[in-house]
Amino acid sequence: AELTPVPALKPYRLQVGDVVDIKLLSNPELNEQITIPPDGMISTVVTQNVLAYGRTAAELETALELLYAKHLAQPDVAVIIRSFAPNRIYVTGEVNQPGEFITVGPNLTLMQAIARAGGIKPSAKPSDIVVIRRGEGDKPAFYSANYRDAAGGHRPDADIRLASYDVVYVPRSNIADVHLHYHQYIQQFVPTSFGWSYQLNPDSR
Repeated sequence: AELTPVPALKPYRLQVGDVVDIKLLSNPELNEQITIPPDGMISTVVTQNVLAYGRTAAELETALELLYAKHLAQPDVAVIIRSFAPNRIYVTGEVNQPGEFITVGPNLTLMQAIARAGGIKPSAKPSDIVVIRRGEGDKPAFYSANYRDAAGGHRPDADIRLASYDVVYVPRSNIADVHLHYHQYIQQFVPTSFGWSYQLNPDSR
């Protein structure tokens, strides 16, 4: 299968470790600040075990308003993300310092991630970088990225912004190497739940 360009990031979804403010405009005495725990479920003084992980702030607002409506006349809930859990990006392949890179704040771009990894080696093929991203059901999806265009200034939009847990693979020759490299190297960085369910076309370039 041909690889497609990396898509723009979707609206941010809450992660474990994010801190959110829950504010009620009409009932400020019920305002709370909550850290999303490892199970992804939050509890407030009004309701218990509400799924926060994987939802946008707007989706969590809607869910809380429905639950709060059982106790309050006209709940007007606002969810504000106060701080974000650290982002994790993995860079491997033909870079000088492969590994896991943790940041707080905006996600790294392609160029920033490769800079964190000490830059590319002379043996790299920077026009055929592969970004492996978690998709639906925690399955990996594969996208193409062109570091040469980004670094050369030919296409500023080529310096795409990465999502947390993205794996950036810088190949030596062509993208057909990804399958072998995954089994040999990528699994040492990525949790075992990441999986592998996509076969690359060995004739792709």
